[in-house]
Amino acid sequence: MTSTADLYDVHGDDLQSLPLQLRSFGGHPSFEGSIRTIRCFQDNALVKQILATPGDGAVLVIDGAGSLQTALMGDLIAQSAVDAGWAGVIIHGCVRDSVALAGMPLGVKALGTNPRKSAKAGAGEIDVTVEFGGVAFRPGARLYADEDGVLVER
Repeated sequence: MTSTADLYDVHGDDLQSLPLQLRSFGGHPSFEGSIRTIRCFQDNALVKQILATPGDGAVLVIDGAGSLQTALMGDLIAQSAVDAGWAGVIIHGCVRDSVALAGMPLGVKALGTNPRKSAKAGAGEIDVTVEFGGVAFRPGARLYADEDGVLVER
């Protein structure tokens, strides 16, 4: 994959740059793919459901409203994503099982960690435009992520 810095040098403002300083947790620090989205708050039932479906190299962007109170993904859901062929997951929220995530062939970026489980009610929305950090994540747009950050097609 071409680095995000080089992509930005070529495409400039045709790409949105996420200014949030997300931490990298997965075994693949660089990843890219077509965006799918979930908006949820402290409830990961939809995350589990979607990451169990064929990913075809896509990246799931989860807008968890920046909550640090509960984790939206742990090792079991991440393994499901690996098995289903997802390229990565971007979480505006937390993960858990960070040591296990580091050994998985999956890109994972999130705000931080929290061992606390989330609710399982299934509240939220799938494949809607979500926005955080001033960046709009539209289903179907291309996302690029590496050690320098996250870029999204406008």
